[in-house]
Amino acid sequence: MTHRKIKTVGMVVAMQKEIMPLIERSGIKTKTVMKYGFEVTKFTVADKNIVCVKSGVGELHAAAATQLLIGVYKADVIINFGVCGALKDKAIAETVLVKGVVHYDFDLSPIDPLSEGQYPDEPSAIIETDKDLRKAVKAIDTSIGEAICASGDKFVADENIKSDLAEKYGAEICEMESAGVLITAKHAAVPCVILKAVSDGKGGAEEFKEMVDRAANAYIKLVFSLLERL
Repeated sequence: MTHRKIKTVGMVVAMQKEIMPLIERSGIKTKTVMKYGFEVTKFTVADKNIVCVKSGVGELHAAAATQLLIGVYKADVIINFGVCGALKDKAIAETVLVKGVVHYDFDLSPIDPLSEGQYPDEPSAIIETDKDLRKAVKAIDTSIGEAICASGDKFVADENIKSDLAEKYGAEICEMESAGVLITAKHAAVPCVILKAVSDGKGGAEEFKEMVDRAANAYIKLVFSLLERL
């Protein structure tokens, strides 16, 4: 596990549908406030203060929400959870542990000797999530699969784009927030773990609408077990 004492856990989720299963399952008292334009829900699990921010969709919103958790609420750990799309064969509602994220919209390669998606301060385009937190998740669920997540500011429904992301980066899933969360947390030296549930595959947008609730419920038990272990 991480070496610091965990008092406050910050959570970033994009949509209300991704938050409500967690809150409803808790059965504990919550308090929701607006802070700098974000909806912030607070509650307690296993003697830890949990601060959950509904960021809204997209990398910029996710980065701002993460900075709010770190700067204002002094989060010791960041957990990003939500739904994602599959680039390769994944069972709908399967929970995936993200081992690394590529921000595929980022590209300095025309002016610097960097690969597409690679930031100057990173050894490759894949930015790794916290190893200790991943170990904690795998200790809870030994069967959970790890994956590279391709993250960018677009909903990817085109099969050609999906194939390209999978081939170029070895990514298996895609979504629109984890790069903003992970990069912000890493700059602040705050450990970050990312859990995603697959809500859509080849069905694209229509499949997403049908499966988002089922997928969101898939990772709730795991998230609560992780909170108790931190």
